[in-house]
Amino acid sequence: MAQDSNTEPSKKRPGLAPGRRFNFSIWYLVAVLVVLVAVQTFMSGQRNARVPYSQFKQMVADGRVNKLVVTGEKIIGEERLDSAGTSRVRTFETIRVEDADLVKQLEEKGIQFEGRKETNWWQGFLFAWVLPFAVIFIVWSFLLRRMGGGGAGGVMSFGKSRAKVYVESATKLSFKDVAGIDEAVEELKEVVDFLKMPAKFRALGASIPKGVLLVGAPGTGKTLLARAVAGEAKVPFFTISGSDFVEMFVGVGAARVRDLFQQAQQKAPCIVFIDELDALGKARGANPWGGHDEREQTLNALLVEMDGFESTRGVIIMAATNRPEILDMALLRPGRFDRQVVVDSPDINGSKAILNVHVRGKKIGPDVKLRVIAARTPGFVGADLANALNEAALLAARRGKKEIGMADLEEAVDREMTGIERRSRVLKPKVKEKIAFHECGHAIVGAKLPRMDPIHRVSIIPRGMSMLGHTLYLPTDDQYLITKEEILHRITAALGGRAAEELVFGEITSGAYNDLMQVTGMARAMVMDYGMSEKLGMLVYRRRMQPTRENPFPMQEDVFGDKTAELIDTEVKRIVDECYEQAKAILRESTDLLNAMAKRLLEVEVLEGDELRVFLGAERTTDFSRVEEDSISEAERGADQGQTEPPAGEGDSRLGTRLDRQG
Repeated sequence: MAQDSNTEPSKKRPGLAPGRRFNFSIWYLVAVLVVLVAVQTFMSGQRNARVPYSQFKQMVADGRVNKLVVTGEKIIGEERLDSAGTSRVRTFETIRVEDADLVKQLEEKGIQFEGRKETNWWQGFLFAWVLPFAVIFIVWSFLLRRMGGGGAGGVMSFGKSRAKVYVESATKLSFKDVAGIDEAVEELKEVVDFLKMPAKFRALGASIPKGVLLVGAPGTGKTLLARAVAGEAKVPFFTISGSDFVEMFVGVGAARVRDLFQQAQQKAPCIVFIDELDALGKARGANPWGGHDEREQTLNALLVEMDGFESTRGVIIMAATNRPEILDMALLRPGRFDRQVVVDSPDINGSKAILNVHVRGKKIGPDVKLRVIAARTPGFVGADLANALNEAALLAARRGKKEIGMADLEEAVDREMTGIERRSRVLKPKVKEKIAFHECGHAIVGAKLPRMDPIHRVSIIPRGMSMLGHTLYLPTDDQYLITKEEILHRITAALGGRAAEELVFGEITSGAYNDLMQVTGMARAMVMDYGMSEKLGMLVYRRRMQPTRENPFPMQEDVFGDKTAELIDTEVKRIVDECYEQAKAILRESTDLLNAMAKRLLEVEVLEGDELRVFLGAERTTDFSRVEEDSISEAERGADQGQTEPPAGEGDSRLGTRLDRQG
């Protein structure tokens, strides 16, 4: 069970000397009330001059009274005193006497008077003193608690750490719940061994790295990996975000850092995990207009605690970030975060392993082939794969099914990649016909080129914001290098849609815009980056600037002159023109196939599986029956394992599923 460290009793409070505690006593309140009563009595006794009623009557008769206030017990008025040409006023009071002629006499003299209900002295004291002070105290306490982050201690909790502590019984994750990042797991097993058996390392004089920095794109499972380390080592796990240290008050963040490490020392051995470290550890001095004093003080406190005079043996600091280039160099030096573990995206096998973890507790149908889904989702991280499986479960439930089928998973992946189907969009028959020939042109040209991936689906159903159709190629394996011939084949297949439009309709449309963007990029990369042009040679004409602390969003820089630029444009155009002519030649030889396939696509809107193999052949299309798939146990298909934590996986080294789209 997670518990907030703020709620734990503390033997020391910030701002008080060790061993001293402030104890509230009721006698303090009694003393304050006695003082207030004395002040109220003194002020009430010194306020008005007392006069006999007979003297008051004479003052009225002489016309020396300005105005009167008549209460149930007394009469309070103002007397005008004239002496030596000067005039002044004093306040007096007298005991009220039953006098029937008083009102008539006051009216004759033109004296203003009014009646007022008299309040008890304690009521006046309550409303004049106690109530205002109580309101001020309540508002003050509320504001301090809000600014201090709430919790016990009020103002004394400003410097308390907001870290949540997961005790040994609450951290139930282990490395078996992490999939797709085997290298990162192997790196962190050393940390687990140190936490379990520190004596083995210390006997040889070895010291474990104090800080481990997990680097990876969002969703890779960095937090899950840190929790798995704590679960394997069976030690307490402190977790906090980097932004929780920074507050509006200078010095609060540094105090929280010191309090966090103090708590960690008390529970050592343990793991302290700081998520989004870049919010706290940005490089100092990067801003030429001045730094953020509070953030820099907090960072300085963290640096001192990680490698200061005081030992932190038994406390492992782990942090996660997706922007390591902007971190302060002092954080990355030996003795602090000197070990960086890259949490990268999974390959096909890694994606399949992640899917195997996520199907726990879900009812999976016998037709589901997770390797096909893994091949269809290059670039998907663990969070994406978890979302796809959850979306498939929602679709299956919406359709009234008892288990998740392959069709549900395919639809969920399509939704995440291209958006939901928009069957409500009404297209004119002529427009729909052009889209069908365009997509069939992609498919036929891609099927005729041997270095292209198998074709998985051809569709003319609109999806997302602007996609009117798409042709999906499904890679069979991970690909880390690409040959010149493969790039040329991809350019040719991408131009197959434009070639089909020109050959069939004698005109071209704007539907090939996305294809032309891809084609131009691939051709320029061949000439400027990969040295695949005979005229320009094996030179790199475009330098990709690496991100720095001063410029975390670098731009590409062209390093050539005007004459070379003209030659580059000529060579790029030559490559694209030659591939376009090759695409048209392939379609001229396959006119009957193009017409038959487009006609059928207009009827069914989607061609895949056996129907697609009728036109393109079994060797050039995907066939699920040929995919080797490990069997999914009955426990994985339907039993609730009670463990549905998302596994890791993120960023991607694969070149990706090719997706040619119309519109």
